[in-house]
Amino acid sequence: MSDIVSKEQRSRNMSAIRSKDTKPELYIRKLLYADGYRYRKNDASVYGHPDMFLSKYNTAIFVHGCFWHRHMNCRFAYTPKTRIDFWSKKFQVNVERDLVVKEELNREHIRILVIWECTVKQMQKSEIKEEETLRQIETFLTSDEQYREL
Repeated sequence: MSDIVSKEQRSRNMSAIRSKDTKPELYIRKLLYADGYRYRKNDASVYGHPDMFLSKYNTAIFVHGCFWHRHMNCRFAYTPKTRIDFWSKKFQVNVERDLVVKEELNREHIRILVIWECTVKQMQKSEIKEEETLRQIETFLTSDEQYREL
């Protein structure tokens, strides 16, 4: 099956995808900041350069894109129909890297919160979902839990 856009257009589209300051990440940062949480962005001193690091809570927050980080059973985590081998390897490397980061942060006793892109999209559509997710984040930050995905 061929792509519906030219190679050049696809290349431009893919190169425009950022790894920092994504829209879902900015949305979460804005909500946390408004709630009084302070964090460091993409802190190089923390293994894996989390999107946010809340030192008061010793917590790394990652806002993962469902497509790139392979969110299980999520409709956004599809595999493109072209260059399947390339994408399979790319996704495998991403997932393995995420596991290494998780293991290293666990060794360093740093807590991890992963917020998936699909959760952010639901939050943007529903105030109730936004409030519910913020409560879940607050509950995690004040708990002894080491890892949670939302």
